[in-house]
Amino acid sequence: DDNMRLTMRTTIVLALLGIASAFKPNPYLQQVIQKQQQVNSQQWRAPMEMVAGGAERRTDEFYDGVRIGPPPDLPSLLLHNRIVYIGMPLVPAVTELIIAELLYLNYESRSDPITMYINSSGTTTATGQSVGFETEAFAIADVMRYVRPPVHTVALGQAFGAAAMLLAQGKRGKRFALPNATILLNQPKSMARGQASDIAIKAREVARNRRTTCELLSKACGKTVDQVIEDCSRVKYLQPYEAVQYGLIDQVINTKGALAVKPNFVGALR
Repeated sequence: DDNMRLTMRTTIVLALLGIASAFKPNPYLQQVIQKQQQVNSQQWRAPMEMVAGGAERRTDEFYDGVRIGPPPDLPSLLLHNRIVYIGMPLVPAVTELIIAELLYLNYESRSDPITMYINSSGTTTATGQSVGFETEAFAIADVMRYVRPPVHTVALGQAFGAAAMLLAQGKRGKRFALPNATILLNQPKSMARGQASDIAIKAREVARNRRTTCELLSKACGKTVDQVIEDCSRVKYLQPYEAVQYGLIDQVINTKGALAVKPNFVGALR
């Protein structure tokens, strides 16, 4: 291939120039040697890192003791600062990523808190179309309780349905919302189709998921299950201060000094 031909050509040039250098110093020979050493170093010693899209890039390149190259990607910076961000509906791909991040951060440190920022419409889209199942939210909630580090939750933008339930699952005293966030309580939706018996089975499953969601909210908010079921029977919007009174969150963040975690992005670049 091209690399082999380049290596052979370079070897021949080095041999010829080596013979000539026996008689007098050759600065061109030194340049060729340095270039070949640089190529070999990049080809054999520089580790490879997979990046988004399947492309590859070389890392751990240094100049005068300082690392050079493309900056770290934003998700890596967030994860380095123990920040988990939910910014999409709770579909299986999102659930898989969130759970993987929580398990990784649990392995990395069992005492440092994890901050989960939530800006999600839950298991539905912004228009109310069902795109996921409540079991996705149950899986995340179970892992939040399973990991050793305390999980702090912060709502921004929106926390609807199952996302509101996850917001309430944060550690008591460390459940926050930004001033203009909107929180919504509602019932699970179903898109059951098929025979009547299949629809009946699905309806029972939806009712069970509704009961589980309300039980989780009841424990987190300090309210009875029946009261939560009644509140979720119709769409119930809560502004941040109303959510504090409801017991769903503990504090509304008005200043950056009140953030649960103060990120140190510079440390990730060292």
